[in-house]
Amino acid sequence: MSCHYYTCGGHFGEKRTALKVLESGLYWPTLFKDAFLFCDRCQRVGTLGARNQMPQTPILFVEIFDVWGIDFMGPFPLSYHNLYIILSVDYVSKWVEARATRTNDSKVVVDFVKSNIFARFGTSRAIISDGGLHF
Repeated sequence: MSCHYYTCGGHFGEKRTALKVLESGLYWPTLFKDAFLFCDRCQRVGTLGARNQMPQTPILFVEIFDVWGIDFMGPFPLSYHNLYIILSVDYVSKWVEARATRTNDSKVVVDFVKSNIFARFGTSRAIISDGGLHF
């Protein structure tokens, strides 16, 4: 957990930081204690210099089904001769396309993208992966 100062550009104190974390849907048993420890440390540091601040990057506006994230999951225990799941998620709508596969190679990726993404939603602007050998 990092202090809210770093993520939003201002310091709200330990209670407000913990509440912001809860509002975002996160929770752990020592949340308020941890927020106090991190915020106390943050306040002792003082103001942040430019080299410690996160860079501001412009938001890229894309249409629905323009940008997809893709990855393999597995290997899982063998089920109907399949060991892996190839999964793709649209960045805007969070629409998920998935298929169980026998292998996790580039041929499976090409077939999946052609039949499950391009044929159904049109050609994408970008497909983002972790850069594995199969991609």
